[in-house]
Amino acid sequence: MNPSTDPTQTPDGARPAAGAATDPGTAPTTPPVLYDLRAGIATITLNRPRAANALDLATKEALRDAVLAAADDESVRCVILTGAGEQAFCAGQDLREHAVNLREMTPEEIWSTIPNHYVPIARGLATMPKPVVAAVNGVAAGAGAALAFACDFRVLADTAGFNLAFTAAGLSCDTGTSWTLPRLVGHAKAVDLLMRPRTVGAEEAERIGLATSVVPAADLAEEAGKLARQLADGPTAAFAGVRLSLAYAASNSLEEALTFEGEMMRLCGQTDDHINAVEAFLAKRRPSFEGH
Repeated sequence: MNPSTDPTQTPDGARPAAGAATDPGTAPTTPPVLYDLRAGIATITLNRPRAANALDLATKEALRDAVLAAADDESVRCVILTGAGEQAFCAGQDLREHAVNLREMTPEEIWSTIPNHYVPIARGLATMPKPVVAAVNGVAAGAGAALAFACDFRVLADTAGFNLAFTAAGLSCDTGTSWTLPRLVGHAKAVDLLMRPRTVGAEEAERIGLATSVVPAADLAEEAGKLARQLADGPTAAFAGVRLSLAYAASNSLEEALTFEGEMMRLCGQTDDHINAVEAFLAKRRPSFEGH
């Protein structure tokens, strides 16, 4: 449909994530998560800029569904995760909603959000068989930072930063932080960032390994798009093998990792991408990849 006649479509053509409810207090055409698929790149946008893109129930459900949809869609060759607005990528759990829940819900009901939302979101981002780019447009705090850490690449606006704010709220950590953070910065630094939370600016984030690159804020969308295009045009089946191999090796022995690598090589070696790449090398031409 034409965006001007489709009430579910935003002016830029992005659609609400499947099953997304509208953000309370906003116009019905403003869903909390947008999903836009173009030329093999799925862009998932947290769309509550007036609430620092915080994760209320509707947003968590829509984000989970969008991440799983992108993971399962064979036409998606790369994913970009970003936030709307200029101030925040994601402030983490919506504490206003959480405060109400603490008064009105049982602990079992409150913390069911971990297995129901945060776990499948983190697992989906970290394990989907295609690369994921976080375009971090502003501060990412708590679970918001963890979302970015679960991605393969983190392109930060120079005005952005990370804050592992969990313990500041009297909580430990979730959304895979205990797994991803020490693998990015090392155990000792992870302990420091979690137990003494502070905002780590973009320059420091790049220096300690939290950011892949830092770009001017005005160029973030363009630069993240360029990276996503490069990845989407690449051997995505091989990228999936790399993701799986790294994850497996992180918690297994060298011998087990060597065996797993061999299996991934065998599988990738049977793809059209590998065969075409070898033929292109012999013919001295640039290979093209289809992801299978």
